[in-house]
Amino acid sequence: MTRVLVPERTGSVLPVRPGAPPRGVRAGSWALTGAAAAGLLVVGFGPEPLRGPVGLAGVLVGLAALGFGTARVARPGDRAPWQHMCVAGLLFLTGIAIRIIVPETAVSPPTPMAMIPNVVVIPGYLMSAYAFAGLLRRRRADEDDPAWVDAVLVGVASALLAWTYLVQPSIERTGLPLIQLANSFFPVIDVVLVVLVAQLALAGGVRAPTLWLLIVGSASLFGGDFLYSVRDGNLADLPAHYVDALYTAAFLLFGAATLHPSMRTLTEPQQIVVRDLSRARTVVIAVVLLIPIGVMTAEPVGGALDRWVRAVLCSLIVLALLFRVVRSNNSRARAEDAIRRRATHDALTDLPNRELLSETIATWGDRAVADGQEISLLFIDLDRFKMINDHWGHRVGDELLCAVAGRLSANLRGTDLVCRTGGDEFVVVLAGPSARTLAEATAGRVLDLFSRPFLLSVGEVVTSASIGVASAVSGAEALELIRDADTAMYEAKATGRNTYARFDTRMRDDVRDRMTLEQELRGALERGELYPTYQPIVDLSTGELDGYETLMRWRHPTLGLISPLRFVPIAEETGLIVDAGAWLLREAATQLATWRAERGPGDRPLHISVNISVRQLRDRELVAIVRDVLDETGLPPDALWLEITESGVMEDLETALATLDELRGLGVTLAVDDFGTGYSSLSYLNRLPVGIVKLDRSFVSEVGEQGANESIVRAVLAMAGALDLKVVAEGVETDVQRDWLRDQGCDLGQGWLYGKPVPASEIG
Repeated sequence: MTRVLVPERTGSVLPVRPGAPPRGVRAGSWALTGAAAAGLLVVGFGPEPLRGPVGLAGVLVGLAALGFGTARVARPGDRAPWQHMCVAGLLFLTGIAIRIIVPETAVSPPTPMAMIPNVVVIPGYLMSAYAFAGLLRRRRADEDDPAWVDAVLVGVASALLAWTYLVQPSIERTGLPLIQLANSFFPVIDVVLVVLVAQLALAGGVRAPTLWLLIVGSASLFGGDFLYSVRDGNLADLPAHYVDALYTAAFLLFGAATLHPSMRTLTEPQQIVVRDLSRARTVVIAVVLLIPIGVMTAEPVGGALDRWVRAVLCSLIVLALLFRVVRSNNSRARAEDAIRRRATHDALTDLPNRELLSETIATWGDRAVADGQEISLLFIDLDRFKMINDHWGHRVGDELLCAVAGRLSANLRGTDLVCRTGGDEFVVVLAGPSARTLAEATAGRVLDLFSRPFLLSVGEVVTSASIGVASAVSGAEALELIRDADTAMYEAKATGRNTYARFDTRMRDDVRDRMTLEQELRGALERGELYPTYQPIVDLSTGELDGYETLMRWRHPTLGLISPLRFVPIAEETGLIVDAGAWLLREAATQLATWRAERGPGDRPLHISVNISVRQLRDRELVAIVRDVLDETGLPPDALWLEITESGVMEDLETALATLDELRGLGVTLAVDDFGTGYSSLSYLNRLPVGIVKLDRSFVSEVGEQGANESIVRAVLAMAGALDLKVVAEGVETDVQRDWLRDQGCDLGQGWLYGKPVPASEIG
């Protein structure tokens, strides 16, 4: 099992931390690295007069670099671990100063005076371990990380080895158990330091040079402490300057590590991959377990003190290993719980998802059969959610989804299940003896919840919802119940949005019929079932024919003539309208070219009007198609009228304007169809590059009879005249309507008074 652990931070974005490191620190770091190698050689193998001064100078320079890097290179908010390292360095320097000032504290074999510098040196080692642990905690930021437990295991095993082969033999030779115990502490804590720094390198992210400088420095410190323990324990005759050389190199390497700019990465959280136990780590743990067995077998117990120390250290190894096993098991259990939750809950809102919804409906369905209860489901879809995403971006859209999830969860019963099934769709499941009645009441309450604005980062945002309600008396299939509620939701949208609709079998029949039409429509164009019809448009003042509007019709071999009100919306939703609309445009333009060629030179030039759907308006190929049609037919551009609807333009005004401007640049005439039924805003009409306004038939039906719409028609005619736009009145069916419109100054008329839409073959 592999888990990717992202360190937690406040907010969703890590804070931006400005400020670059001072110039030259990188070069200074590498210079100190070279100085560490030189110091190791000079102090360890150089002339005796140079050893002491060079060693002391190396310690001071390394400590100065440590302080400078902490103050100038580290970011202000990340200085704490480096400050702890500076404190450790000062404590080490204090111990060195004591040994220089009081020579009796540095003699070998040691005397009780050696404990004086250890009073400050031992806290220095503990402070170093605390500093490295702080770096690891900031870099990994994961409580499940077993690195520190492994460090403890290795440290305790090292302590057991140090006791058996360093401390106990030294006590037998010197008789100074306290001093030898203190001396053995140093290499043990060094091992822990090396393990901690190595874990920093394994924490993922960039392998920074600072890490490797710290690792080499810790190894040098370990080497010095090990030789120091061997020398003071009279286990080998080693020169003191070997120990000093390793200490000097360690100080310089720590200074170089702090000075390098990559030290900043050690306090930045990294993405961590915690994998199954690796072979290397398994071997380390196995060796740690075998150490007590090997020590007990190879080295006999020396006495009571030896027995107790070994027992305590072995017990610590067992307890640490047990703690690691328990922690690892708990970590895996938490990981499995997290994976299980991710599989059943929505990542954005943390609501149950479709999978848990299906499981719950199945469980509740079994109970409903036994208890005689009902299950009802509310399918909630946000109205015009795409406009919110397009206007403010997906981040604000996500904010709205979370706000909706919170409001639904806070205002519904605790026994109800609120889910997000995807996109802007939410589902509420209810159960009870009268769930149908409760469902409708809940749907009304949910609509009321949407009447209040949602406070988002961009301010107050108002949206509405369409809700479909479906119920089952017994244990219905989850997918079936969701499907029925989804169907009812579309019914709610079709009736004007911001309402709810209850599912009935008629809707299911409508969906089945719609699917049948959709499948048949997909091949209708290739099979030649679609054909154009033409309805005349007449000049009201003269009665002359001005042109035709082209309308698409569909005659199916078995279903017969299918109304455009049924198949055009399907073509629009599925995108089939793009190819069908391009075909209709070519057919209409070709027919007009034929008619214009047949008419005499003194006859009035005709135009052809073709509807452009919302999908076509969004299609990037539309302008190229219109250009090709004009080139192929040889029509003058102003003879081609392209009709657009108000609602289609307003769905994406900026994109529509860009396309319309390109079309107007070709010279074609643009018309607004069904004017008055949509937004009818003078401000947006003034922005559109249109030349024609087509007045919707609903306003024409009662004119001339002192109908209520006459004042509206007069206002539209006046507005169009002010904007220098022609007006075409649709739905003209009587002489009274024609005469009234002509008297009011309307330019053109279209309707059954002049002719129904018919194929070109029926037009003389």
